[in-house]
Amino acid sequence: MSQSAHAQDLHRFPPPQSLVRSAHVSGRAAYDRLVAEAEADYEGYWARLAREFVQWKTPFTRILDSDDAPFYKWFEDGTLNVSFNCLDRHVAAGLGDKVAIIFEADDGTVTRTTYAQLLAQTCRMANVLKSLGVRKGDRVVIYMPMSVEGVVAMQACARIGAVHSVVFGGFSAHSLRDRIADTGAVVVVTADEQVRGGRSLPLKALVDEALALGGCGAVRNVIVYRRTGGTIAWQPRDLWMHEAAAAQPDICEPEWVGAEHPLFLLYTSGSTGKPKGVQHSSGGYLVQAAVTTKWTFDLHDGDVFWCTADIGWITGHTYITYGPLAIGATEVVFEGVPTYPDAGRFWQMIERHKVSVFYTAPTAIRSLIKAAEANAAVHPDRYDLTSLRLLGSVGEPINPAAWEWYHKHIGGGRCPIVDTWWQTETGGQMITPLPGATTLVPGSCTLPFPGIMAAIVDETGGDLPNGHSGILVIKRPWPGMIRTIWGDDARYRSSYYPADLRGCYLAGDGAARDADTGYFTIGGRIDDVLNVSGHRMGTMEIESALVSCTDLVAEAAVVGRPDDTTGEAICAFVVLKRARPTDDEAAQLAAELRSWVGKEIGPIAKPKDIRFADNLPKTRSGKIMRRLLRSVARGEAVTQDISTLENPAILQQLSQAH
Repeated sequence: MSQSAHAQDLHRFPPPQSLVRSAHVSGRAAYDRLVAEAEADYEGYWARLAREFVQWKTPFTRILDSDDAPFYKWFEDGTLNVSFNCLDRHVAAGLGDKVAIIFEADDGTVTRTTYAQLLAQTCRMANVLKSLGVRKGDRVVIYMPMSVEGVVAMQACARIGAVHSVVFGGFSAHSLRDRIADTGAVVVVTADEQVRGGRSLPLKALVDEALALGGCGAVRNVIVYRRTGGTIAWQPRDLWMHEAAAAQPDICEPEWVGAEHPLFLLYTSGSTGKPKGVQHSSGGYLVQAAVTTKWTFDLHDGDVFWCTADIGWITGHTYITYGPLAIGATEVVFEGVPTYPDAGRFWQMIERHKVSVFYTAPTAIRSLIKAAEANAAVHPDRYDLTSLRLLGSVGEPINPAAWEWYHKHIGGGRCPIVDTWWQTETGGQMITPLPGATTLVPGSCTLPFPGIMAAIVDETGGDLPNGHSGILVIKRPWPGMIRTIWGDDARYRSSYYPADLRGCYLAGDGAARDADTGYFTIGGRIDDVLNVSGHRMGTMEIESALVSCTDLVAEAAVVGRPDDTTGEAICAFVVLKRARPTDDEAAQLAAELRSWVGKEIGPIAKPKDIRFADNLPKTRSGKIMRRLLRSVARGEAVTQDISTLENPAILQQLSQAH
């Protein structure tokens, strides 16, 4: 399908000369030289960066092993420790007194943790894990609020070679149980409660519920961080984090592991009901985390970096726990939400902490635009944001109108915006502007990071010329890439390296390249995975939750539709086990089903629309016609051929939303 060139019709924003002069990648010519270096000697390019950005215990001699593609290996014979690279080496270099983390609690309390203090806390936590029998290769599930202690728990696992799997604190007990069971975790690290928006929310109670559901027999202990002091049930397996850590020394020798040793598992939804445990390595992942943090955000000594993500998502792994600490940066970690106590919280924090680089999601930007337009008291123009010199966007494509508001009102018209495209599976940024080298176009993530071979292809893997839209792929392996799906190599191969794409990595997104600039613009998902507020969820997982409400639901289908706030909204089409409800009944039933899905998966998975009908649009062979449902969800006229439908009249029923 042809895609007309659009970049020339939009505003363009060249890099400010003041930034170009000091940038790590200075000017378009510097970017082009890096791209040329990677094209001329791909392995040598990444090897150079691996030696520059990572301190190796045993230097690697092998760079890329493609013998068992797509199970690629990077720097395989090298050994390192990720925690050592994030902490010890900075302390040894005389940076022990440098602030690593500025933590702001929900109530505004601020604490500052230096690199030396963070190292000591990590060592004590690592010794706690070792005292409980956790060894290299064991899995530890972390179900924590945003906190220094959450970062410490992750770093402590890395220090002893344990494999962590962080579960977002908004997930339900059922979702937590599934992840504990799949990893075979031996320890769970959690908190009594988390505090968000002035409210205390349970975590330990949900861990107890998850373990009671069964299938988690490998869990020996639950370590509890006392965040609120709220009343919680206590089990013989439980221990307080502060008590256990106080009994341990603040020195713990790092476990040196091979570059391919798993660092973490992070679960992301797939198009089937079972979430996928994305497995990342230690060496290659750290290389990409460090180099993208330094170049994309152009971080220098004296910068204060703030990524607003949660450590339960990949953004919080790469651009909170690992990337910034690997390069010795100072960063902000925030416990709360952007609208508490009011929608000026982000801007107040930027002013207070003199944040210079700010990285957030389009969902947050869009919601804060609405808040600012409704209440002048929280408009960003009322705050001193002059400390900012760079902005970033992550999670889903940012629409041009939101981009320009962000640029004008948060960046004062002077701060470049790095609109980054990447995924849980990629480990780090893949397509992004470099602020000292790239002319920006609102709505476009511009060009691949140097060394990333991104392309647009058709269904057979054939290259499409610029000016056309198609399937986004990565043509060559890269260091931070997913290594496999935990326990399911076959699913990894079929999901990301389908035979008809000629060995390319399938990103799952549609995209286009501008005819003139070659800039990438990301379109929608090409599979059945929804992207809501930057969080990926499988349609099958939500459908399974709906149908598990056995008293009510006979069948369900879930699709996405565009949403101004969340990027994509969940729309569920439901067939009940009884007659289709009246309008009044439908509203009540929809509320019950939303609550049910929130309990089964988590609040983020609640459908925004629920539509009831006597049946779903199906072909005569019984296949649900999801493309028709997408049109209905978006309020579009159905123009597709419906001659194969068994029940075309059903489309009218489905147009009613509740």
